[in-house]
Amino acid sequence: MQKAPKLVVFSDLDGTLLDHDTYSWDAAQPALDALRDLDAPLVLASSKTAVEIAALQEALGIQGAPAIVENGAGLIMTGEGGTDTSAYTSIRAALDALHPNLRRPFEGFGDLDANGVARLTGLSPDDAAKARQRAFSEPGLWHGDEDGKAAFLKELSAQGIFAREGGRFLTLSHGKTKADRMADVIARYTPRMTVALGDAPNDVEMLETADLGIVVHNPHRAALPLLRGEAEGRIRRTDLPGPAGWNAAILALLEELE
Repeated sequence: MQKAPKLVVFSDLDGTLLDHDTYSWDAAQPALDALRDLDAPLVLASSKTAVEIAALQEALGIQGAPAIVENGAGLIMTGEGGTDTSAYTSIRAALDALHPNLRRPFEGFGDLDANGVARLTGLSPDDAAKARQRAFSEPGLWHGDEDGKAAFLKELSAQGIFAREGGRFLTLSHGKTKADRMADVIARYTPRMTVALGDAPNDVEMLETADLGIVVHNPHRAALPLLRGEAEGRIRRTDLPGPAGWNAAILALLEELE
């Protein structure tokens, strides 16, 4: 039986562990090494797909760790075999069953080829192809008016499909969040302590769920408002941005725990 780790770390990627401009994590390498030395699992939590996350896990040297993918719509756990895509299939089927007038204004990743997704996202065609390999959620653009969107979402919600808006995209899923998936990982590992790091509104539930939440400074977006538990010290904020802030926060925490 696997020994319960003392610490499990949950981390957002873009603007948090990865630099906003370069997508490098070099500045966080000392903290990454320290977590590896402690056998503390690092659980990536991102809007990226399982295929995208797997490539990052390999580059980071954390293959086999759980990962929260597609903004919490899915969870990849160690030893569970291939990814079940039935959730995505059901979302696409629900879209196809809508009246054409409701369906037409929504342009999802599944309606496009890799070049189309690349045009929408700015990704390379290869990376866009990985972003299209979805299992749990469907991002897309809404080209209609607000009344049409309300009717579109009402029809989907009757089938258990819900939407979250972030940046440019309207993302459809069966409603799970990063915090929901954290609970699944915690139940598997039963760690003594959990830490979560993030920088954006879609990280708030995760930050507030962890024993310690760390808001990583991101000068490229508006600061998050005061979070639940922050006044009591259960939520902290970094001064440094991105991976440099991530590194400083983790190393400081490990020193405190020692």
